[in-house]
Amino acid sequence: MLTRRQFNHHLSSALVAAAVAPRSLLAQEEPPVLCRPTLVNTERLWDTLEKLSEFGALPEGGTTRLGFSPEDLEAHHWLMEQLRAEGLDVAVDAAANLRATRAGERDDLPALWFGSHIDTVPRGGNFDGCVGSMSALEVIRTLNEKDVRTRHPLVVVIFANEEGVHYGRGLFGSRALAGLLDPGELEATDEQGVRLADWIRRYGGDPARIPEMTPPPGAIHSYLELHIEQGATLFERGLPLGIVEGIVGIERYRVILTGLANHAGTTPMEQRRDALVTASKIILAVRQIVTEEPGRQVGTVGTLSVEPGAPNVVPGRVTFPVELRDLSMEKIQLLAERIRARAAELAAEDRVGFSWEPVSSHQPALTDRRIRGHIQKAAEELRAPTLTMPSGAGHDAQSMARLCPVGMIFVPSRGGISHAPEEFTRPEEVACGCEALYRTLLRLDAIERLG
Repeated sequence: MLTRRQFNHHLSSALVAAAVAPRSLLAQEEPPVLCRPTLVNTERLWDTLEKLSEFGALPEGGTTRLGFSPEDLEAHHWLMEQLRAEGLDVAVDAAANLRATRAGERDDLPALWFGSHIDTVPRGGNFDGCVGSMSALEVIRTLNEKDVRTRHPLVVVIFANEEGVHYGRGLFGSRALAGLLDPGELEATDEQGVRLADWIRRYGGDPARIPEMTPPPGAIHSYLELHIEQGATLFERGLPLGIVEGIVGIERYRVILTGLANHAGTTPMEQRRDALVTASKIILAVRQIVTEEPGRQVGTVGTLSVEPGAPNVVPGRVTFPVELRDLSMEKIQLLAERIRARAAELAAEDRVGFSWEPVSSHQPALTDRRIRGHIQKAAEELRAPTLTMPSGAGHDAQSMARLCPVGMIFVPSRGGISHAPEEFTRPEEVACGCEALYRTLLRLDAIERLG
C-alpha cells in the first residue's frame, strides 16, 4: 500500500526527466491557481484519488489496473461500497458498468448521468479517468453534506474497460450501452484463453442481456464527464478549465505488406523485395499527407510487426496500423483514401504485396451547445477562465452522444503528460473541475428535458 508521502512523490514526478516533454512545455511548471473551489472538499477528493491509486500500484510509480483484471475488479468493489455508504442504489449492469442512482424529487424526469472510468493503461497514471470518477463520488458527497435534493434522479456511471488494452477494443462499457458492439466481440479471448463474456460475469454482468440494455431516446437527460485534458493546451496557457466542443472521430486501418524473406548476405540489394523498407516509405507518407491538409487532424503509426524478425533475414512481411483522428469524419476518410492510394503506389514500385483493412471506427461526437453554455456559467461562478477546445482523445462521452446530449469538462495535465506514471493534475485543479461539474449538474437539473 502506498503511503501519502509515496503517493505525492509519484504524482509530482512529472518534471523530473526533461526528456519526457519538450522544454517549452516545462517552462510553466507551476502556473498560478486561477480557481478556488468553495463547495466541494478538496482534501477529501484528493484522499479518495489517493486510495484509488492503491489498486494496481507499481513499486516504481504509476499504476497498472487494466479493465477486466483482478486489480480493476477489486477497485470496483471498493468504489461500490463508497457509493453505498452515501445512500445510493448501486448495481452492475449487463456489460459490467457500475451504476449508482440517487433518487430525485420527481421520478417522471429522466436521470442526469455523470462519471468516467477507473481502468488504466499498463504503467499508466492516477488521473486519467480517475479524476472524473472520484469527482462524481465527491459531487454526491457534497450534495448529501449540504442536504441538496435534485429534481432529477442522478446516476453515477463507471464504464468498463474504457482503455480497451485488455481485449483490444476501447470504450467497451459505453459502446455496449449505446448498442455499438461488433458481432462476436463478446467471444474474444485473452492471452490466458478467457473469453470477454466470462470476465463480464465475474463483475456481475450478464452478457446475454447486453442487447437489451440500450435505453430508448429521451430516457437519459444528459451525460457529463470530467477528465484531464491529456494534452498540454491548458497547461501551457495556465488555464484551469477546458470546455470540450467535440470529441474527435477515430478510424484505424491495418496495413499488411508481403515481400520476400531471403538471406541478408546473399540477396543483392536490387533484387530485394523488402517489406520493411516499403513500410518506412508508407509511414513517412502518412505524416506528409496528414500535415499537408490544413486543420488539427493527426495521423499515427504506433507499432510495427516485422517477420521473420531476424537480423540476417530480409523482412518478408510487415504489419502495422494507421490511425487517423479529426472532428470531421469526412476529412478522416479523405485522408485515408489518399494514404491508401499512395501506399499502394509505393508497394507496387517495390514489388511488395499490399493490403489495407479497416479495423475500427469511432464517429466524432459534438458536445451539446446548451451544456457548453451551462459549463461556462458554472466557470464564471467560480471566476475560472476557460478555453473552448476539441478533445483529441476518445472518451465514453463519444458513445453516450448516441443516446443523449453530452458535455465534457477538462482540467490541465502537467506538461501534457498522460498514460504514464508522470501524469499529474494539482489538487486545486482537480477540485476546480469537480466543482464545475457540481455546479453544471445543478444548472442542468433546473431544465426538465434537453432532448
